[in-house]
Amino acid sequence: MSQTLSEKDLKLLMEIAQLETVPQGAYNIRKNGEAAGRASSENIVISPKEGKPGIDITIAPGTKNESVHIPVIITESGYTEMVYNEFFVGEGADVLIVAGCGIHNSSCDTAQHDGIHTFHVGKHARVKYVERHYGDGEGTGEKVMNPETVIYLDEGAYMELETTQIKGVDSTNRKTTVVCQAGAEVVINEKLFTHGVQHADSTMDIVLEGVDASGRIVSRSVARDQSVQIFYPSITGKACCFGHVQCDSIIMDAAKIRSIPTVAAEHPEATLIHEAAIGKIAGEQIQKLMTLGLTQEEAEETILSGFMS
Repeated sequence: MSQTLSEKDLKLLMEIAQLETVPQGAYNIRKNGEAAGRASSENIVISPKEGKPGIDITIAPGTKNESVHIPVIITESGYTEMVYNEFFVGEGADVLIVAGCGIHNSSCDTAQHDGIHTFHVGKHARVKYVERHYGDGEGTGEKVMNPETVIYLDEGAYMELETTQIKGVDSTNRKTTVVCQAGAEVVINEKLFTHGVQHADSTMDIVLEGVDASGRIVSRSVARDQSVQIFYPSITGKACCFGHVQCDSIIMDAAKIRSIPTVAAEHPEATLIHEAAIGKIAGEQIQKLMTLGLTQEEAEETILSGFMS
C-alpha cells in the first residue's frame, strides 16, 4: 500500500464497492491519481498501462469464481483526472468485476473523474460488471464523473452490466458502447438518481453484429427538485438477433427528463423492441402507505426505494 486509507476512504469504498476493508484477491485502489493498493492473483494479473494513466487487467482462460475490485477515490478538491483501464477476459472465464468512483469534496473547487473502461471478452466467457458512482462532502465545489465503457463480446460471450449513480454527483456524461458477435448477449441495468440542480446524460449503444446475438437495456431513474436527465439508449441489429430497450422514470418537483430510445434494423430477421415511460408517483400508492401509518415523505421514500431496487 503506497497510501494509508483513512476512515473517510473506507466509507467511500463501502459506498462504491460494498467494501469495509481492502478486498482479498485481485484489486487496484486508486486515490487522488496514485495507487493506494494493488494485488494480482494466480489467474488475474493487474499491471500499469504503458504510456497513459490506468491499468491492464488480464484474466486467464477458464478462470472461475474470482473477482476483481478497482475502485477510485478522490478526496482532493480541485483534482481532475482521466484514466484508461483495459480488461482482457480469457475464453470460458466466469468472473465478477466491481468498479466505480467515490468523490468527497469539502471545498469550493470542482473535483472530477473521467475514465474509459475497455473490455475484450473471449469466447463463451461470462462477466458481471458492477459500477457505482457516489459523491459527498460539505463543500460547494462540484463533483463530476464522466465514465465511458466500451465492450467487445466474442462468440457466445455474456456480460451483465449493473451501473448505479447513487447520489451526490453534480454532473455526469455516461457513455456505453457494446458490440456483440454471434450468440453473444449483453444485459445493461442502469439506475440513476438526481436531485438539486444536478444534470445527467446517459448514452447507450448496442450493436448486434452476429447471428443470434441479443441485447437488453433496462434503465430506471428518479429525478427530483430541478435536476435534469437525458437518455439516449440505442440498439442496432445487423443480423438475425433480438434487442429490447426499456426506460422507466419517475419525475418529481420541477425536474426534467427526456428519453429518446432508438432501434435500427439492418437485417430482415432482426427483432427489436423499445419502451419508454415517464410519470409521477401514483397518488393512490402514497395514500395506501399513509393508511399504514407512514407520513407522506416516508411513503414517497418507500416507493422510490422499491422502484430503484
